[in-house]
Amino acid sequence: MADEVPFLMMKGIQKKFPGVLALDSVDFVCEQGEVHGLLGENGAGKSTLIKILSGVLQPDAGEILLQGKPVKMLSPSRAASLGISVIHQELNLIEDLTVAQNIFLGHEPGRAMGILDLSAMYASARKYLKIVGLDIHPQVKVRALSLGQKQLVEIAKALSLDARILIMDEPTAALNAEEVERLLGLMRNLAERGCGVIFISHRLEEVFAVADRITILRDGKVVATRTKEAIDPETTVQMMTGKAQVETRIIGDIAPRERPLLEVKGLTLPGAFYDVSFRINEGEIVGMVGLEGQGQREIPRAIFGELRPTKGEIYLRGSCLRLTSPREAIKAGIVFVPEERKAEGRCLSLDVRQNIALATLDRRQVAGFVRLSNEAKLIENLVEQLKIQLASPLQEARSLSGGNQQKVVIAKWLCSRPTIFLFSEPTRGIDVGAKEEIYRLIRRQADEGSGVLIVSSDLMEVLRLCDRILVVYDGRIVKEMAAEEADKEKIMKAQWGLKEVSSFKEDRGASPWGYGGIT
Repeated sequence: MADEVPFLMMKGIQKKFPGVLALDSVDFVCEQGEVHGLLGENGAGKSTLIKILSGVLQPDAGEILLQGKPVKMLSPSRAASLGISVIHQELNLIEDLTVAQNIFLGHEPGRAMGILDLSAMYASARKYLKIVGLDIHPQVKVRALSLGQKQLVEIAKALSLDARILIMDEPTAALNAEEVERLLGLMRNLAERGCGVIFISHRLEEVFAVADRITILRDGKVVATRTKEAIDPETTVQMMTGKAQVETRIIGDIAPRERPLLEVKGLTLPGAFYDVSFRINEGEIVGMVGLEGQGQREIPRAIFGELRPTKGEIYLRGSCLRLTSPREAIKAGIVFVPEERKAEGRCLSLDVRQNIALATLDRRQVAGFVRLSNEAKLIENLVEQLKIQLASPLQEARSLSGGNQQKVVIAKWLCSRPTIFLFSEPTRGIDVGAKEEIYRLIRRQADEGSGVLIVSSDLMEVLRLCDRILVVYDGRIVKEMAAEEADKEKIMKAQWGLKEVSSFKEDRGASPWGYGGIT
């Protein structure tokens, strides 16, 4: 970063949408050889800025300079030709093609007369896979890879296009702890090789572990750009939201009652979980945690009727349920908010009104017709109650921020007045401000008498929100703790099946989140 002229400079970038000033004279600089964290709440302007940089959108004002020379990002292909590549949270790979075919899709090495040079393609693929630290054969189909491996293939693909600026948009959102650490280390390695990395994440611990500088956006404006050493996470949150971060437990207005709503007894699904037994009382929020692949994600899907256990029983208010489908679970009063919201939780091509109304259409129809006036009133009340930020209920769901999309999913189920809420990663990919709103929304449902199960990889989320915590290891519940007696160390000890856990600061460097070794 010693050059006088920055490698990438965005000056005075402005972008308006109908009724919204998304970016207001934004200045942003990224150098080769640095990891630059880009932070802000959903709706702060991060995605719009990146879309302009990558050629998806055109700015209404301002300019982009590469090595001091103005450039026009007229399309994503133009941006790629200038060395700007984006790794999206939703990966852009073709599952039935091989790793090598995906890496070189659209710029395959060829011989004379347009003949594909397979040997050159495989040799080059091996080179880029080695750079990203992925030891797989280039002829393996992408479908066979884990999510973390697919993420690395995306990066190899970007490097094959001679990326000089690599934009990573929430790349760790769906990765486990080991994959996250590997990816953060790769970011540092890429920066050391001369690549500029723009890292967008809602996980502050990851940004502080790997970034050299941090830029914070709020309401379409740059609030600050600081070196990592010149700012701390608490100040960062305050700059992002305009208020201080609160990490206290979220306690309900009404204590949970010792009246079981849901009881699970001996539930078994071979290959996923075994002899799982627990209860959720009236007004109680129960957290379920575990390392990836331990079975905790399959348990709520079995309760919801999506998976069919071979043994065990599920009781709701003392009555044994025989669920063969999610439809039957919903009818019984059990609803599920999945972690893959875009794929499973909502229909992005439908508007907000249609998404919210989907779950209860059968209750509001007469002779096959839905009374739209009643539906409109219901939607209006829920939008107001959940503080969903939108221009109109007729707005497409895909146009909302992540936090507001999650609220739409929750609103859909609130219509059905459920007895049991099942959440899997309820705030994944959501900014800190929206997280607090969703936490309080979940707590409110418990206060009104519902039972809640939350499966989450965010230990702080579980500690702040849940009344009891269940730890799953190797498909079994190995530990149950009341919130008052739980802490991160106890949970992680149970997650790993260990008797003792040393402090992160001793084992992994200065970072309390375990990424301190990557500097």
